[in-house]
Amino acid sequence: MAATVAQVLRHFGAQYLATHALNTPQAKAWRGIVACRTAALGGQQLACDACEHRHWQYHSCRNRHCPQCGARAKDAWLQGRLAELLPVPYAHLVFTLPHSLNGLYTAHPRWVIDTLFACTAQTLAEFAGNARWMGTRDGTPAFSLVLHTWTQDLRLHIHVHAVMACGVLAKDEGNGCQWRTPTRKPDFLFPVQALSKVFRGKFLAALTHTHDRGDLPHDPQGQAQAWRDRQRQLYRHDWVVYAKTPMGGPAQVLEYLSRYTHRTAISNERIRAISAEEVAFTVRSNDQGGKRLERLRGVEFVRRFLLHVLPSGIKRIRHYGVLAPGCKAVKLSAARLALHMPTQSPQAMESAQGFMARVAQMDVGLCPCCKLGRLQVIAVLVGQASLPVPADAVAQHSRGPP
Repeated sequence: MAATVAQVLRHFGAQYLATHALNTPQAKAWRGIVACRTAALGGQQLACDACEHRHWQYHSCRNRHCPQCGARAKDAWLQGRLAELLPVPYAHLVFTLPHSLNGLYTAHPRWVIDTLFACTAQTLAEFAGNARWMGTRDGTPAFSLVLHTWTQDLRLHIHVHAVMACGVLAKDEGNGCQWRTPTRKPDFLFPVQALSKVFRGKFLAALTHTHDRGDLPHDPQGQAQAWRDRQRQLYRHDWVVYAKTPMGGPAQVLEYLSRYTHRTAISNERIRAISAEEVAFTVRSNDQGGKRLERLRGVEFVRRFLLHVLPSGIKRIRHYGVLAPGCKAVKLSAARLALHMPTQSPQAMESAQGFMARVAQMDVGLCPCCKLGRLQVIAVLVGQASLPVPADAVAQHSRGPP
């Protein structure tokens, strides 16, 4: 059986907590991950009606940082997004913050995340509203942003992925709407060098304004000389904005989105072994899918994992323009009409149902032993009213009721 993040927290938790404090979201994630699918959260005992097989099935914690949770939420999210795709090429862009801002993120993660989303969205909307790139002014783009904060070896690498339709929804002369394609090529959006400069300018302007107001009191480089040194460094270097080859169509977009939604910093499948001092896990070694084994001391692994626990209430996936929640019903219908699509796409809905059928092809009510009988609930275990604090949870590993 492969090792898990929960086992790492149990094994190295006491050692880590002896020298580190947890904030509230980290403590909540820790409690959930350690208790997930154990008797601490309660569950049901299932028995087969055709043979003597029986087993306990425990509840999941549903914490978004738990590697064992999120599959159903991801499937439901994918089903909803499939019917919203437009029959146009899509492009993938990545906006990355320089690592010199990692200290600021550690001190003020909520401000950094919200500002990163805002500056990325403003940059894309500004370019999309420029007649030079879209052949019309003030067009409405359609894009989604997904936040990531990690590298393969769990270091801080703060960036957002953008999936954007190639084109904009614009007003026509008759007060209706039309879909305008990019001026250069139907599958080309904007030059990355220009995006990088505008993105950097917007973020640094927001940073300077917030700093001058005194709203970043815990910035480790907030003192005068350190601030000036960091500002010079941030202005000196180009910020990384990456654009992939445009994706071919809705099927490819859906396949891509499935990799970047409801994902945790590391999956249990990547953790190969836990020793007395170290955690061994796989990382990507090249762009062709090669893998190599990485080893970290257990306390360092826990520290890096907790770097990626987000503040409470932060939304990792955000939608803009045509897909913005406040106007999606109207603008998405207008975009479909402009592209000569039906308001409700029967093909898309059929594909969504087919996708969910494939996901749920395993019959969870079938006995795993005899493969004939049906599982019935014969006992219910009530979960604990409150989970133990991490210092206590690391010493416990309930096997459930006898």
